[in-house]
Amino acid sequence: MGTTTVLRIGDRVISAEEIVPLLAGYQLLPPLIREIIIDEAVATASCTPEEKAQAYQQFLEKNQLIDETAKQAWLKQRGMNPAQLEALAVRSILIEKYKQDTWSHKLESYFLERKGKLDRVIYSLIRTKDPGVAQEIYFRIQEGEESFADLAREYSQGPEAQTGGLIGPVELSVPHPALAQMLRLSQPGQLFPPTRLGEWLLIVRLEKFMPAQLDDSMRQRLLNECFSTWLSEQLNQQLAALD
Repeated sequence: MGTTTVLRIGDRVISAEEIVPLLAGYQLLPPLIREIIIDEAVATASCTPEEKAQAYQQFLEKNQLIDETAKQAWLKQRGMNPAQLEALAVRSILIEKYKQDTWSHKLESYFLERKGKLDRVIYSLIRTKDPGVAQEIYFRIQEGEESFADLAREYSQGPEAQTGGLIGPVELSVPHPALAQMLRLSQPGQLFPPTRLGEWLLIVRLEKFMPAQLDDSMRQRLLNECFSTWLSEQLNQQLAALD
């Protein structure tokens, strides 16, 4: 039984049997599988003719394809036809609709689950490896002898010295988990005595706590997270099945 030619590039003829090994060798197989998974997922989603027209126009404007000559050159460069261009332009809407249909009703519980790491803080930090220096700094701040900022600039041994010890606003997922827990349980203005974290002794003061809100931007972010997590799981399953 002969091989089936599916692609010719220069003098090279590529058969159907070679396609998958070539894609894998060039690290193009996971992206291909990923896009196919998305296509299958959004196949049941739909949008109105108005939404399609708007998405198509926005895609043309974003990619500077309003001019017909530019559009044809763009298609030729990518080996695409007009129908594929339209499908590509509409695809982002279908993906968003799929996200909404699949996860929007779960966002409140997911937000509460994630909130502990989404809350933001501004805090002041001094780090040193010398226990004596750490204790001295702590007492000087506590007694109001010198400002936290001045002492941070003079003694802190991390990049925060450049900002007078001030860090943030950052989400509580950013600091070391032990430091994040300290900040989560403290009140603004509360000064922690020198606390060991790895090789460092930290002097920490929470300046401001900003609880996360489930507003529109947070909803979109969480939808994207849910979609990305699901997509990664699906991709890993498909890749494992190839072994």
